[in-house]
Amino acid sequence: MTLPDTNAYAARRPGPLKVSFEFFPPKTAEMEESLWRSVTRLAPLGPRFVSVTYGAGGSTRERTHNTVVRILNETGLKPAAHLTCVGASKGEVDEVAQHYWQAGIRHIVALRGDPQEGTGGFAPHPQGYANSTDLIAGLKKIGDFEISVGCYPEGHPDTASPRIELEHLKRKVDAGATRCITQYFFDPDVYFRFLDRARSAGITVPIVPGILPVTNFRQVVKFSAACGASVPAWMADMFDGLDDDAETRRMVAAHMAAEQCRRLLSAGIDEFHFYTLNRADLTYAICHVLGVRPKPSIAGEAAA
Repeated sequence: MTLPDTNAYAARRPGPLKVSFEFFPPKTAEMEESLWRSVTRLAPLGPRFVSVTYGAGGSTRERTHNTVVRILNETGLKPAAHLTCVGASKGEVDEVAQHYWQAGIRHIVALRGDPQEGTGGFAPHPQGYANSTDLIAGLKKIGDFEISVGCYPEGHPDTASPRIELEHLKRKVDAGATRCITQYFFDPDVYFRFLDRARSAGITVPIVPGILPVTNFRQVVKFSAACGASVPAWMADMFDGLDDDAETRRMVAAHMAAEQCRRLLSAGIDEFHFYTLNRADLTYAICHVLGVRPKPSIAGEAAA
């Protein structure tokens, strides 16, 4: 693999590296403690925002809301709430968004959403938003939310072609999205090719690479097959023989993700979104390698 012409990207890096972190809402008291340990650990790094996911079919609606509001009220962080169109009418979705606005949440990650298992694929609610573009337009009627959206460098499994994928993304941006966050990928060239296609399609908002540190290789292979992300053959070699060696797996994962980010940095990319899986250690280590260090004022707020 070779780096692209870095001159084409260097101008897009006007300042220091920016990061954001994604968490998922806890299902149990033990998971809640783990989540808050991760939030407290990563808060001093001064992320631009932290996002909290929304379960398939809206299955974590209350937990997502409670987690986001707690982050807003108990830390110095700026939380973003995921919101989807699945399994709810426009009125129900609007009510959730209104509650966020009233609670002081100003950033939404607007997604079509994954259907619940066993439902046979995505189908819009009869009285619901048809897709994420419609959802974005609806959110803008409720409040002047900052809106991030997902994008798929290797294509969404439900989209027929890369051209149609970019048309969907352009409509989301035209509807009011101000940032795109990519599905995770492991080969930086996948991102560079997608970025070039997106810019050629007139998509000018930031396209932030989504970074997934991998500790469970078999699980990632299984999930990637379902979501359309490719797993390079060299990754299997990196994790070969480590099934019973969790400590070495973590070291390998940190090294791989840091090198991936350094390749992106060398081409002028200045922002990353980390899928933390509610575990702070790897993300913190990767950020440290990249030069992202604690900011004392934020560290004090998180500890208060």
